[in-house]
Amino acid sequence: MTTKSVLFNQEPHWLENHRGLRHHLPESVQSWVYETGSLTQRLRNQYGSGVAVKVLLSCWKTPYLSEHRLLKLPEHEYVLTREVLLYVKDKPLILARTVIPTTTVKAAKSNLSKLGTRPLGEVIFSYPKLERSAMGVTLIQLSTWKPRIVDEVAIPEPIWGRRTVYRVANKPMLVSEFFLPEVLREFK
Repeated sequence: MTTKSVLFNQEPHWLENHRGLRHHLPESVQSWVYETGSLTQRLRNQYGSGVAVKVLLSCWKTPYLSEHRLLKLPEHEYVLTREVLLYVKDKPLILARTVIPTTTVKAAKSNLSKLGTRPLGEVIFSYPKLERSAMGVTLIQLSTWKPRIVDEVAIPEPIWGRRTVYRVANKPMLVSEFFLPEVLREFK
């Protein structure tokens, strides 16, 4: 059986975003979790044009069970799964996992399946009718991450993340973003 992720040993435990959750998050985390615009654009505003993407995984595979449920997919359906690291120079900023069903890839006229090292936010925030629906928050313990990622990105502590269901051309996709210490240290 192939792995579902190069980031995780197991699926993270997600908390549904609810009234009052925001007040339990550190201020620097709130700033990123509740960002309504493109994280790519925010990173560029903060760090300049040197923000880059390293693709860690990009292939068709079955998603985690909670991802299936959130996207309301049939059991065993393959989705385009992309995991990346956003960084500037030698500073890792954000790890991200994107799950895109076939119907969404088709509706986006394959723009989402040919990203390469282009940031996802650069593409989806250009869609005029991009919608955001369900959002969840997590605090991922070190044991959840694959050891290679902990070493490569130098994860020293539990990491906060968010996942959001976006709708492109009325078709869903799931974007999970994990905020590394460097980006939280310099939050604006």
